[in-house]
Amino acid sequence: MRTMLFAAVAAIALVPGAANAQSAREVRRDQREVNHDRREVRRDLNQGRYHEARQDRREMREDRRERNEDWRDYRRTHREAFRRPAYVGPRGWRYRPVSVGYRFAPVYYGRNYWVNDWATYRLPRPGAWQRWIRYGNDVILVNTRTGRVITVYNGFFW
Repeated sequence: MRTMLFAAVAAIALVPGAANAQSAREVRRDQREVNHDRREVRRDLNQGRYHEARQDRREMREDRRERNEDWRDYRRTHREAFRRPAYVGPRGWRYRPVSVGYRFAPVYYGRNYWVNDWATYRLPRPGAWQRWIRYGNDVILVNTRTGRVITVYNGFFW
């Protein structure tokens, strides 16, 4: 009886670690499914199969929803990674919500504000001349040549 109880406690202790690893795998798998669905929609539209494109879009929306739920689960289980020290902006800084297309001054996306470990946060890989930056508690993808905002995730950090 003691052995069974000990085995049950050991199994319970190991399950959360396995669930976290599975969650990261699920997020990657779901992203692949979304990309596959996007290619199918494009192919169907190019070939004039509009009914199939409509079905593929529906599947893509469902896969996106599932991917977002997996990401939220990851974020919930890794809360400590999303806690950062207080944000200190440039001199004279005042936070204002920004949207795609907004243009930042270069001082806002300098080296002090870069999010170098984007993979830890499950952010997409930045392209050429792009950087993930922290702006308040938000994470923003900025084109460093023009200063234009490409993507915004509001309330990213706690």
